[in-house]
Amino acid sequence: MRLNPIFLLSATDVAHFPSLDATHHAPEVAFLGRSNVGKSSLINAVLGSKQAKVSSTPGRTRAINFFALHEGVGEKRKSAPTLILADLPGYGYAKISKSISAEWPKFIEPYLAERETLALCICLVDTNIPPQESDAQLIQHLRLLQKPFLVVGTKADKLSNNTLAKSVALLKREHGLDELVPCSTKTKAGIKELWAHMMAVAD
Repeated sequence: MRLNPIFLLSATDVAHFPSLDATHHAPEVAFLGRSNVGKSSLINAVLGSKQAKVSSTPGRTRAINFFALHEGVGEKRKSAPTLILADLPGYGYAKISKSISAEWPKFIEPYLAERETLALCICLVDTNIPPQESDAQLIQHLRLLQKPFLVVGTKADKLSNNTLAKSVALLKREHGLDELVPCSTKTKAGIKELWAHMMAVAD
């Protein structure tokens, strides 16, 4: 089933988060990753649109951007969204990592720890580079919070099948994972599998 995305709002404070009233209590899927992991491109590939802004300068996203995913279009669109997608600011980019790190406790940390409708965290890791400590810290943090998460390996098209398999095995071992979904925004590999994981929390 294809859902149609509508941009809701950008939040830089807990007070800005979408209200949780009776008609908009949809489960939320959060996308997290390092600033140059290809998060915006992957979100656009998943949504089948260009809702998420792709910047040539990593780390430009400084707010949580929320998108409502609805069944139907126009007059046939259901009033309540099936899912809410949350695009979180990236981390780990040297030039601005300190400022982003300073912002996390203000609204990103409360979102991850306290948002009752947060149903799944999609953690993006780059299959082209060795396992990163910042990714390990995020995964461990989500485990401590007892939040459901799925790790997705981006830029999978840049590696041969054999090299990709070795990279995925290393990432799974280093991060203690049973599952990792390699994805490519160019070949669309893994996109259907990722979409299936997202739709599973909507049931």
